[in-house]
Amino acid sequence: MPSIMRCINVISRCASMYRAEKMQSSDFSACQHTYILTICNRPGISQEQLARHIPLNKSNVTRTLAVLEARGYVERRQSETDKRMILVYPTQKMLDVYPTVKAIADDWNEYLVKDLSEEEKILFKRTLRKITQRAAEYVDGKEKI
Repeated sequence: MPSIMRCINVISRCASMYRAEKMQSSDFSACQHTYILTICNRPGISQEQLARHIPLNKSNVTRTLAVLEARGYVERRQSETDKRMILVYPTQKMLDVYPTVKAIADDWNEYLVKDLSEEEKILFKRTLRKITQRAAEYVDGKEKI
């Protein structure tokens, strides 16, 4: 039986290939879909919160946001309450592509669970959330192996 990480990595790589194929005609890379979904669902999210949410290191997030900003997809603003914090907002250009990107993500998710019963889907999502939470606890420093 393959390891949990092998299965997760295969799913992740296949998802990247699927997104790359579906987003081929756009000026987004397949890895930027998470930025689009997150920023549109959480306008005004801080760069630090975005890095924790994805999760990626802050320098990678900053570089990707610089590209998206240069292309006119996001606007970064200094927080009025905390001058050290940079908040990220979607522009209309990003909001216009959001439905397409969301549909691509939704279609992939539906494809993955197509052959599962409703009960299996519920159990799978519940189990996946637990595993995801456990992984996030390690990254957040709450847990040590």
